Amino acid sequence: MVEVQSMTVADVVARAADGSLDEFLKNAVAFFVRELMEAEICAEIGAEIGAARGQVAPESRETHRNGYRPRGWETRVGEIELLVPRKRSGTAYFPSFLEARRPAEQAIFAVVMEAYVNGVSTRKVDRLVEQLGVHGMTKDRVSAICRGLDERVEAFRNRPLEGNYPYLWLDAKHVKVRDQGRVVSKAVVVAYAVHESGVREVLGLDVGEVETGSFWVEFLRGLKRRGLAGVKLCITDQHEGLKQAVARVLGVPWQRCTVHFARDMGAHVRRDQRGMLSAALREIFQAEHGDQARARVGQVLEKLASTAPKVCELLEAAEEDLIGFYAFPKEHWPKIRSTNPLERVNKEIGRRSDVVGIFPNDAAVIRLCGALLLEQNDEWLVSRRYLSAESLATVLAKPEPVDRTVEELPVAA
Repeated sequence: MVEVQSMTVADVVARAADGSLDEFLKNAVAFFVRELMEAEICAEIGAEIGAARGQVAPESRETHRNGYRPRGWETRVGEIELLVPRKRSGTAYFPSFLEARRPAEQAIFAVVMEAYVNGVSTRKVDRLVEQLGVHGMTKDRVSAICRGLDERVEAFRNRPLEGNYPYLWLDAKHVKVRDQGRVVSKAVVVAYAVHESGVREVLGLDVGEVETGSFWVEFLRGLKRRGLAGVKLCITDQHEGLKQAVARVLGVPWQRCTVHFARDMGAHVRRDQRGMLSAALREIFQAEHGDQARARVGQVLEKLASTAPKVCELLEAAEEDLIGFYAFPKEHWPKIRSTNPLERVNKEIGRRSDVVGIFPNDAAVIRLCGALLLEQNDEWLVSRRYLSAESLATVLAKPEPVDRTVEELPVAA
């Protein structure tokens, strides 16, 4: 300890010259944080019992020291093995200089490290590793980090679904994944829903080679095996294979996202016509009831027949899929006529995946997205209800269509 306190500038220069300065700095940092932790836990225990270290507590002690727990700490001078003091009771001690990573932050750290140690990192990942100050990262260490996250994410993805989920949203985002030496685009598909209690939940997550109808069929079957029930409306963007999968597996009405439809129609008119088109479509989606919406569709078709024939063709074909939400309670309309309520979550997934750039494998995609969605799900469970349970009860009471044809899934043993 004396050597740490009494080194001269000449000593530091000499250590730098013979290559031993790094080890000296590592030992100095370890010494400093060890003393800091001892001071912090003494202060915590003293505050809890009303006496400083070495003093007699005015009353019986409510807590004592209880040994140490090892914890690795990555620093710019290398990994330091900390011995974090423990208390027998009360609030657990956590060093002030450490930051407790949330699951999503742990996941992005793990994904970056996995890409790095497997030699498939991009320049972006190399810069992140440098900024994180991580040294000596091995495949075994990365595997250990990933294993803990994967267990949590898998438990979340495969948990039983209990109760009814009247509204179901399905969404997909494409990411770049390294697969057998090639970089390919894969679809991250996510299922969200509103539970009968009015709370939103993330129900499922998976990665597919391509966003095909067969993939969606298997994804929806997996949700049903886990207990998905009571779905009355499925809201998604346009995808013919997905629409067919919803009809085949769930047998419920399909609501096409009105926001994405209006955005897509802008590509079929001149720039100076887009404002007029947007206003016309908005009138359809903000009608007082379904019959009025159908009447407005007719008016728009008549008005745009000569100037935007392609828009008229697409609107006429999609009419029933676009205004299906009018069959449900009016207070639900703003939230079930599009996938916009999920935009913030989708943007967050995009922001995190953009940081990585190219994922090393499918498991890394699920790890990062799953950790982020797990956090979002926990936030939704304790936040204000998305829809009232009373209004959802009226939706669940709606009779099933008599001509519905849904495949029968085998009962799990």
